[in-house]
Amino acid sequence: MKYNIFFFFTLIFFSAEAQLLKDKSQFTRQDTLRGSITPEREWWDLTYYHLDIEVSPDEKFISGKNTIHYKVLKSKQVMQIDLQDPMQMLKVTQNGQNLDIVHDGNAHFISLNKPQNIGDYNSIVVHYKGYPREAKRAPWDGGFSWKKDNNGKHFIATSCQGLGASVWWPNKDHMYDEADSMLISVTNPKGLMNVSNGRLRKLEDLGAKVKSHWFVSNPINNYGVNVNIGDYVNFSEEYNGEKGKLDMDYWVLSYNLEKAKKHFKDAPKMMKAFEHWFGPYPFYEDSFKLVEVPYLGMEHQSSVTYGNKYKKGYLGSDLSSTGWGLKFDFIIIHEAGHEWFANNITNKDAADMWIHEGFTAYSENLFLDYYYGKKASADYVIGTRDNINNRKPIIGPYGVNKEGSGDMYYKGANMLHTLRQLVKDDELWREILRGLNSDFYHQTVTTKQIEDYFSKKTKKDLTAFFNQYLRDIRIPKFEYKISDDVLSFRYVNIVDGFDMPIEVEIDGKTKWIFPNSEWKSIPYQGKTFEVDRDYYVYAKQVN
Repeated sequence: MKYNIFFFFTLIFFSAEAQLLKDKSQFTRQDTLRGSITPEREWWDLTYYHLDIEVSPDEKFISGKNTIHYKVLKSKQVMQIDLQDPMQMLKVTQNGQNLDIVHDGNAHFISLNKPQNIGDYNSIVVHYKGYPREAKRAPWDGGFSWKKDNNGKHFIATSCQGLGASVWWPNKDHMYDEADSMLISVTNPKGLMNVSNGRLRKLEDLGAKVKSHWFVSNPINNYGVNVNIGDYVNFSEEYNGEKGKLDMDYWVLSYNLEKAKKHFKDAPKMMKAFEHWFGPYPFYEDSFKLVEVPYLGMEHQSSVTYGNKYKKGYLGSDLSSTGWGLKFDFIIIHEAGHEWFANNITNKDAADMWIHEGFTAYSENLFLDYYYGKKASADYVIGTRDNINNRKPIIGPYGVNKEGSGDMYYKGANMLHTLRQLVKDDELWREILRGLNSDFYHQTVTTKQIEDYFSKKTKKDLTAFFNQYLRDIRIPKFEYKISDDVLSFRYVNIVDGFDMPIEVEIDGKTKWIFPNSEWKSIPYQGKTFEVDRDYYVYAKQVN
């Protein structure tokens, strides 16, 4: 493989943005408890959280409680709540009564005294405290980031994708079930401001401390919940979007205010492009925020975190090596793209994380398409192919909280770019992308649902196509030979049934051909032959 000068940066970001677990061939009981829909999870539907905590920066300590509201789906009496070491679950109550807890590693099994009748709405209160895991290399090796800004003031943020939100607060830590809404109440020292998801409802003056209350009115996945504490100042603008007026708020360190006002112009540009391609921003009720943090960035819902040092590209570098990657701030575009793919449409299982990352890496390409045209966007996405390893499949093992290859980013993007060529009709392509965000609005989904949706909307059986790019490490090789006015061609390195049509240019004129695993031949009288670069295949002339 050819390595470009940005491969190292890409390897770091895209192999670990989601806190990739260490590769292993065997999984533990803890992996299953974390990654599967256990009997102690599946009988209740999560409806609401009220997370109420105090953050003590000098001690790097947090304490508080989470009130968990739920609907009873089946009449069971034992509930699984997740909280990771070294955090301590102090007690759990229901209707004021202490409940028995059996601790099994990071999973905690609560025995409920009150009969759980189907259809009832109940709640428990989980009290906890501790010194949460400190992020070693946020956001990839996440937890709490306890930093100081240039003025020596506390600068604190959370990041926990993959690792799990239970690294710092107790919850139902599985992607399949989301709270329908949430209140996040955070107490911290006066002189610092906490910014979390949703809208600020109230600030309470507690003397030496201040308490903020942020309300999220839409469903939210656990890792999307965040706390950001710093010497923040705020500026805002109103965006005229597809669903009306959208509040766009920016929270930055006080000494970066003027710099941010100039640099964050990419944010409304992003919103315009992505509403065009994907449909209305999914969280108008909760506003859109960019929040400065002491790490690179993360897609926290309606509270996208930003640490790209006010540079274009990825920390000033172009991950495509084409120049087009320096036309936008990578973190603003990529992380905000996750508002549609990750936060609106969320994978049920970590194995299907390509639904988040493949579409969002592809959104970078669509941003360029909107402002600079199809050639620029194609240059960019094709340029990112040098960052693909093809060492293991994009889809990971199910039920153990294990995502697949980091190729889910740019192999996923190139798969979607290839699929766009098969659709051919750009308006239909746009209709499909918008339809995904409409038909799966605020839902958790599986890969099969996404595959079936594309097959239905394109009226093509895409089973082999998705098997090739999602479940196999081989890239189709298009072999061809030209002899005696005959063009012969076939695919090798393919899964059963792979027969993707492809466009070729013969003397500058475009022609569709229809390869499969067998040699096919057509008359040929051209002087030049080239396979369309937009298809993610390897082309090789053979004797």
